[in-house]
Amino acid sequence: MMFKIDENLPVEAANVLQQAGYDAMTVFDQHLEGSFDADIASVCQKEGRVLITLDTDFADIRAYPPPQFPGLIVLRLHRQDKRHVLEVIEHLIPLLSSEPLEHLLWIVEETRVRIRS
Repeated sequence: MMFKIDENLPVEAANVLQQAGYDAMTVFDQHLEGSFDADIASVCQKEGRVLITLDTDFADIRAYPPPQFPGLIVLRLHRQDKRHVLEVIEHLIPLLSSEPLEHLLWIVEETRVRIRS
């Protein structure tokens, strides 16, 4: 599984996923910072990468229908400091191998993950 880490997340999130054996890149790796959401989404589609973001616009299934994407993970967290975000991503890692993600939207909160198709 391959991931794209949005610019609103710590770049260390890619390291957390890489250490777990996943292919992960940040938007900074491709100089995509500041790009429109639609452009980021298009790159993810072309590369077959799951986008991980704090941007709730990606939770709008009318604008970003999950079946058109390798997967979308939107973090909806009460705290968005670096340490907390990285902890949440670390807790997601076991779910990545046990729950389907392809063509789905995961809305991740501190205590639950909602999955939409």
